[in-house]
Amino acid sequence: MPALSRFAALVLLVASAVSAGCGHAAPRSTASTPAAPPPATSAGTPGQDSPAARAAALADEDLVGQVLMPYAYGSSATEVSPASAAGNRKMAGVSTPAEMVARYRLGGLILVGFSADDPTSGTQPTTNVDSPGQVRALTAGLQQAAARLPAKVPLLVGTDQEFGVVTRIKDGVTALPSAMAFGAAGQPALTEAAWRAAGTELAALGITVDFAPDADVLGDSRSTVIGSRSFGSDPRSAAEQVAAAVRGLQGAGVAATLKHFPGHGHTSGDSHEGLPVLRQSRAELDRADLPPFAAGIDAGAWLVMSGHLDTRSVDPGVPASFSHKVLTDVLRGQLGFTGVVVTDAMNMPPAKRWSPGEAAVRAINAGNDLLLMPPDLPAVYDGLLAAVRDGQLPRARLVEAVTRILTLKQRLAGFRQPPMSEVDTAAHREAAAAAARAATTLLRGACRGPLVTGTVTVTAAKGRDQARAWLAAALRKAGVAVADAHGQEVHLVGYGDAARDLAPSAAVTVAMDTPYLLSRAKSPVLLATYSSSRPSMEALAAVLAGKASARGRSPVPVAGLPRSACS
Repeated sequence: MPALSRFAALVLLVASAVSAGCGHAAPRSTASTPAAPPPATSAGTPGQDSPAARAAALADEDLVGQVLMPYAYGSSATEVSPASAAGNRKMAGVSTPAEMVARYRLGGLILVGFSADDPTSGTQPTTNVDSPGQVRALTAGLQQAAARLPAKVPLLVGTDQEFGVVTRIKDGVTALPSAMAFGAAGQPALTEAAWRAAGTELAALGITVDFAPDADVLGDSRSTVIGSRSFGSDPRSAAEQVAAAVRGLQGAGVAATLKHFPGHGHTSGDSHEGLPVLRQSRAELDRADLPPFAAGIDAGAWLVMSGHLDTRSVDPGVPASFSHKVLTDVLRGQLGFTGVVVTDAMNMPPAKRWSPGEAAVRAINAGNDLLLMPPDLPAVYDGLLAAVRDGQLPRARLVEAVTRILTLKQRLAGFRQPPMSEVDTAAHREAAAAAARAATTLLRGACRGPLVTGTVTVTAAKGRDQARAWLAAALRKAGVAVADAHGQEVHLVGYGDAARDLAPSAAVTVAMDTPYLLSRAKSPVLLATYSSSRPSMEALAAVLAGKASARGRSPVPVAGLPRSACS
C-alpha cells in the first residue's frame, strides 16, 4: 500500500490540505496516522479549495448524490450473485453496488449483513461483510467507482459495528464486548484503547464511518431495542464511556456517530416498528438523555444520528429525525454540534408516513445532512432534485449539508489506511480481553475462591452453542473438569431470553446481555458478562475457576440485587 490510502489520494486530487471544524476536535496524531491537516476558520469559509466553495460549485445532481447513503446487495462492487443483482435492480434500477454509486453520484454507502440470496438454494449466501479480505476488496471497488464521478470526492463507507448484539463484521476481526460491558468495567482508558483497536481494523478494511457508539441512557423502561447497546443508566458514567469510544475510533481515523439523538433509552417502543414516545419533561431530557451526546460532541464526534423518536417536550408528534426544533434548535443550538447529522434508516416506519421523495426533502430541511438507507432510490434522488429546482429545498440548505460532508471527507483524508496485518492482532485482542475481565460482575455469591468445584456442565438457553463451547474450552484451560451432563450446572442466558429460559437447578446463572433477568434466577451464584464474545467467556471462566476476581459493577439497577456482591 502507498503511504496514503486510496481514499486520501482521491481527496488530495481535488482539495488542498485544508480541514475545517467538523465537530469540536481534530483527531490526535499517532505513530501510525499523520497529523490531520491544519484547521481552517470554519467549514463555510470561502476559498478556492474550501469545502464550502467546492460544494457550491457542484452541479445539482452531484449535490443530491452526496447526501445519500443507501445500502446495496453483494459482496463485490462489480460482480454479484443473480439474486443480489435482482435485489439491487428492484431498489435502485441497477445491478451492482458500483453501478449504484455511478447512477446516483453517491456520497456514501452503508455495508449491511443481510443477503438477497436464497439460503435454501444450496449455495452460501453472500453479504457485504463476509470476511475482512472481501470487505477490503469491496470498499476499494466502491472508491474506484466514486473516483470516476464528476465531483471527484471519495465515498463515505459506513457500517453498524457497535459490538455486542449489533455487529456487522463478525469473523476475522477483534471482537469487543458490548457497550454495557464497558459501562460495567467503568474504566474509560480501557474503553478508548479497545475502540482504537476496533477503529484501526475498520480503517484497514476501508470503512470510514462507524455508526457507533450508542449514546442512549437506559431508563426504567429497560428499552429492549437498546438494552446492552447502552453503556448504562447513569448519564454521567455513560457520558465518560461515550467520549472514550469517540476518542478511540477517531484516533484511528474512523468517524464516530452518536446515536440515537436525543436518546432512545427512556422508551419501551421500537422505532423499527413504530414511533416511540419520549415523555420526559424538557428538564429531564437535559438531565438524563443529553449528557452522553454533549460529552461525545465535546470529544470531537464527527456525526450524530437523529432518532425516529417523538420527543414530546420539544416537538410533540414529529419524529426527531424530521424535527427542525430537535435537530437545529437543540442539537446545533444548545449542544453546539457543527458536524454531519445523519438520519436513522429512512426505510423504518416513522419515515414512511410520507412518500420516499417527500420524506427525503423534509429530512434535509429539518437539519439532516445525510440520508441513511433511503427506500426507492430513484424516487428519493428525483424528489430531492425536483425540490431543489422548484425551491421546496433551498439550494443553500443542500450546499450547507454537502459542505459538512466534504469537510468530514477532508478530515478522513488525513489518515493512512492501515495494512491488513493490523487486523485481529494480539495487541488488539488483549485490549478487548482487558475490558472483558474488568466487566465481569458478581451479583450473588462468594467474592473469593473458586465459584465452582468438581465437574462442571455448561448449559444455555436456545442452544448458544458458540458461547457454550468457548466457555467450556476456557474452563478446561483453567483446570476445571467439564462434562456434557451431570456436572455442576453453569447456565448461560442472553439476548432475548426470558424467565422461562432460566434453569432452576443451575448452581451458577450468567447473563450475557442485560442483567435484568438475574432478578428472577434462583442460583446461589449470579454473574454478568453483558456479552457472549470469546473474551467475555474467557474472563468468566477465570472468575469461575477462582483465578481472577469479578471487578465489574452492574451499570444498571437489577431488582433485589446489588450492583456488585464484592463491594
